[in-house]
Amino acid sequence: MEADADAPAGTRIAKVLARAGLCSRREAERWIAAGRVSVDGAPVETPALRVREASRIAVDGRALDAIEATRLWRYHKTAGLITSHRDPQGRPTVFENLPEGLPRVVSVGRLDLGSEGLLLLTNDGALARTLESPVRGWVRRYRARVFGAVDENALAALKDGVVVNGVAYGPIRCSLERRTGRNAWLVASLAEGRNREVRNVLAHLGLAVNRLIRIAYGPFQLGRLSRGTVAEVAPRTLREQLGKDHPR
Repeated sequence: MEADADAPAGTRIAKVLARAGLCSRREAERWIAAGRVSVDGAPVETPALRVREASRIAVDGRALDAIEATRLWRYHKTAGLITSHRDPQGRPTVFENLPEGLPRVVSVGRLDLGSEGLLLLTNDGALARTLESPVRGWVRRYRARVFGAVDENALAALKDGVVVNGVAYGPIRCSLERRTGRNAWLVASLAEGRNREVRNVLAHLGLAVNRLIRIAYGPFQLGRLSRGTVAEVAPRTLREQLGKDHPR
């Protein structure tokens, strides 16, 4: 277990749980508040508690497994899956449909129920949070099939951002790829990646999205990855792309 550079007393328990790929730090805080986490047999009362290598950590009474090296996978999500570990409505989830052999993983961001394409998965919850941050400026690229009259000037104007129903969206680079009958394919690139951003902005332009595929997340591409399959990012590539943010 790696201690924070400025914290000789150890590492925060919430960070350890996230690093183990069990959850995000925010979710770890909820688990702690619910009394699900213990250290050396005693319930944890604050996510600020620092633990050491020898600390005995358990979640729901089960000992925390040894922390593995950070890994990242590309996954081709199909439409119709919820990006969640469980769904109260009983809908199928991404994590119920992953190929066998993966350790417990969390997603880097989400794709909504009707969206498909590239979803990054990692066994390191802290890394997921880092990669989701808009501070990185990583561009998400999508192909969108839309129904409606495409105004290319209106698409070009999205580079200056747009306000939709009181929500201010940042710059989006969007262009017409091709027309197919009454539909058209667009390519959109954005850095924020807010919930349903592409759908909401294009609806504002009078375009109904009937298919949305994420083809890239930062430097990672969907490529020819088959639907429902995963491919691990090579450790060397991961180190090169993350730079100072790569876990040591």
